[in-house]
Amino acid sequence: MPVNYATPAADQLFPVAGVRLGVAEAEIRKKNRRDLTVVALDAGCTVAGVFTQNRFCAAPVQLCRKHLGKGKEMRALVINTGIANAGTGEPGRQTAQATCDAVAAALGVAADQVLPFSTGVILEPLPVDRIRAGLPAAVADLKADNWHAAAHAIMTTDTIAKAASRKLAVHGKEITISGISKGAGMIKPNMATMLGFLATDAGIAQPLLDRLVKEAADASFNCITVDGDTSTNDSYVMIASGQSGVSFTSESDAGWAEVKAAIIAVSVELAQAIVRDGEGATKFITVAVQGGKDIDECRKVGYAIGHSPLVKTAFFASDPNLGRILAAVGYAGVADLDVDGVKVWLDDVLVAENGGRATAYKEEDGARVMAQAEITVRVDLGRGAVAANVYTCDFSYDYVKINADYRS
Repeated sequence: MPVNYATPAADQLFPVAGVRLGVAEAEIRKKNRRDLTVVALDAGCTVAGVFTQNRFCAAPVQLCRKHLGKGKEMRALVINTGIANAGTGEPGRQTAQATCDAVAAALGVAADQVLPFSTGVILEPLPVDRIRAGLPAAVADLKADNWHAAAHAIMTTDTIAKAASRKLAVHGKEITISGISKGAGMIKPNMATMLGFLATDAGIAQPLLDRLVKEAADASFNCITVDGDTSTNDSYVMIASGQSGVSFTSESDAGWAEVKAAIIAVSVELAQAIVRDGEGATKFITVAVQGGKDIDECRKVGYAIGHSPLVKTAFFASDPNLGRILAAVGYAGVADLDVDGVKVWLDDVLVAENGGRATAYKEEDGARVMAQAEITVRVDLGRGAVAANVYTCDFSYDYVKINADYRS
């Protein structure tokens, strides 16, 4: 079960004017499950995305980058689960293109106005004929209030659907933000085996949206790790329809700071939901690193702690084996780190300072914190004023079981 997370009710996921979603059962890999999603965009939407840094990136990622790079107006997204269409070479690129062709024909738009997304098993061919056969049902299902169904239709090993919405007033008008994400394993920054889609009815000029999607990803999806594996398919896409009547072209526009903060907050909620549903996770852990000279070294330390199997298994066992955390700080790659200046806390319990165990630390205090479902590891590097958070989870027996059984 996910750690302190539940899918919002359907009526808590607000429609975004200009965006419609439809789902269908296409039997892409398994029967009797929703596995195909189409998102139709009205004319006038701006779209931006960030994608995996894995060099073995999937065919749909390649095609998304190509289509976005043309600078044309995007009119649709198509998402399938079950098969990742990664490690499939030229045939995979052809099936990704064929998927776009089929969606374009169904919606009356150009193929290069369609962005394809896939998630699931790698090295398996995408059954594009099943996608073609499922498209009429997905298109017939298109409606603005379908975020809840779409959140379920993009799942793979997820145990729960992930979604979030916000409303805020700007210039006397209401702006809506809604988003969904999927992911539970093969999760590591830059980005992860995750898909994320966020839409707002604010108008956001393309250059501003291009910057925002990167900033939002850096504050959210690029701060999470479940198991340290960077996937082939991860994508985070933002859509701005402009139908609220409030538009932004510059960072200095009145109201932009509030809209930007709300969009980043939704992104963080969607990203944290992935960690809370990490494969086999029983605990949600925030690694808060402060006192760094720059963001890079803070994240190096945060990732070193968050990726460590020894740290993560200690959290699962509720074992305050804190030497594992200190070791991770030490090998994080901050070459000139003065370990005597480092302090480490578990929540409010100071556990290490002056190069070793804190004088006042008691084992029972550490054990009390480690037994909680949510834990903050706070590290002060004592070198500057920069801080960064990384979000992770523990490693349990179920992580191995889930991944051993994934293809069966």
